[in-house]
Amino acid sequence: MTFIQLQNVSVEFPVFNPPSRSLKNRVLSIATGGKIERKSDRLVIVSSLDDVSLTLREGDRVGLVGHNGSGKTTLLQVLSGIYSPTRGEAIINGTCTSLINISLGIDPDVTGYENIRLRAAMMGMSPREISAKLEEIAEFTGLGDFLDMPFRIYSSGMQLRLAFATSTAVRPEILIMDEWLSTGDEDFRERANQRMTELVDSTKILVLASYERNLLTNNCNRVIWLDHGKVRMDSSPEEVLPAYFGSA
Repeated sequence: MTFIQLQNVSVEFPVFNPPSRSLKNRVLSIATGGKIERKSDRLVIVSSLDDVSLTLREGDRVGLVGHNGSGKTTLLQVLSGIYSPTRGEAIINGTCTSLINISLGIDPDVTGYENIRLRAAMMGMSPREISAKLEEIAEFTGLGDFLDMPFRIYSSGMQLRLAFATSTAVRPEILIMDEWLSTGDEDFRERANQRMTELVDSTKILVLASYERNLLTNNCNRVIWLDHGKVRMDSSPEEVLPAYFGSA
């Protein structure tokens, strides 16, 4: 069975030899982000997540909301297995794909085809799976003969097409997203939205961080509001979204 369980998870980042800052700046940092604790003149600890406990089960479509620095990205990275908790335990049972950075693994000096293979390998696809999916991904990009050219000559739109097509070619049990992915001209954007919808529908657990109320309402059956690294609310969209957006 696919599930995620976080038990009293905290994530802290040490900052060694921090530059001198005024009291005013330190107070602003605390107001807009996680907790900052000065251990000594040479060590500051930034607490991004503080004692978070969650259980996500099959069928959960979870939206994450919170101010900048509330811990959303850190939580997504813990759920993706990128960060390990400083304290507590994160249990992730199921294949997980993160779409936080869809360009991870891209090499500008090799061809589009080679980058499809590189990005797919970074996402955990086996050589056999990559070979089976290669032409399908290539066709979806719409880049044609440019796939035989070095990635560095692509326009930014072409680069995003290739990264998007490769990143959404898998069908994971757990899908982690920082905002909804959509890119390119009108024709490609329509196909991209359709592909994203199919990807979300096929996954067993979705975690989506977003500032768009309608997106969360339409795609989530549960919303978690993070505030300074802690869970402030965890309930239905009908309860959390009015409270969050009303206070924003």
